[in-house]
Amino acid sequence: MANLYRLTLQQRHRLPPVSTGVSSGYSTSLSCVSGVSKKSDRRRFKASRRLVVGLGAAFCSQFMTMAGTLGANSLIASARQRGAVEQVLKDVQWPEQFPFKEEDFQRFDESPDSLFYETPRFVTHIDEPAIAALTKYYSEVFPPSNTPGVSILDLCSSWVSHFPPGYKQDRIVGMGMNEEELKRNPVLTEYVVQDLNLNPKLPFEDNSFDVITNVVSVDYLTKPIEVFKEMCRVLKPGGLAIVSFSNRCFWTKAISIWTSTGDADHVMIVGAYFHYAGGYEPPQAVDISPNPGRSDPMYDCLL
Repeated sequence: MANLYRLTLQQRHRLPPVSTGVSSGYSTSLSCVSGVSKKSDRRRFKASRRLVVGLGAAFCSQFMTMAGTLGANSLIASARQRGAVEQVLKDVQWPEQFPFKEEDFQRFDESPDSLFYETPRFVTHIDEPAIAALTKYYSEVFPPSNTPGVSILDLCSSWVSHFPPGYKQDRIVGMGMNEEELKRNPVLTEYVVQDLNLNPKLPFEDNSFDVITNVVSVDYLTKPIEVFKEMCRVLKPGGLAIVSFSNRCFWTKAISIWTSTGDADHVMIVGAYFHYAGGYEPPQAVDISPNPGRSDPMYDCLL
């Protein structure tokens, strides 16, 4: 099973070298994979159990045939229909061992990330309809604004977090690579500058946060399992982790397995991070693309 899974991911769909925040002639997808902590007191706040993922028909037909949940012809016929994506991560039979190798997490540019992120970039990395869809999703799954005792961690944060307008909690922590960007983020109550590729250990106590968000940054993590384990550790019982990702990236800094695979593969990669880190629930999928074919597709994921 491990070999078959790895082979499927190695049906390489080479992505163009498009930098984040720069438009191209290619459709750009955004997905969010969210993990619910398995710790006791499973539901601390009301949130729909949804996972939204970006999918490509070719990979999906292969994987769904492998998983045995849909026939290839059935999936190809319905690939563009809302609801088809909901079948992809159901009843996944994960390989016993983590199916990626060390070289999968190498980058074209292995120079220090601190140098790359030294200059602030006050840009957004997905288009406005996708941002609006992500913000709307947050408004549906986040604890209500100003809920006593709620804490949120925005991992790999910058000058904007795409939270609902006026959203506030007593504690919203941003962790990122550029202090000037973090200072400009109006939603944060505090921030930490840290390179997770050098030090994946999060400087927080166990059970600190109700929600962890990560937007279009998971593709840069070279130690994802360590980071995802830390995310689980600092999540409160029943807490929610939402990882959003796109096919836009700083190509030279994204990991090899990401730049050499397509959107559906990315969903499985992030799903694997949650699965092999442990402590999260199995994933489901739903499509929230705002304007299919006309703007960046938008997807969110819940584990």
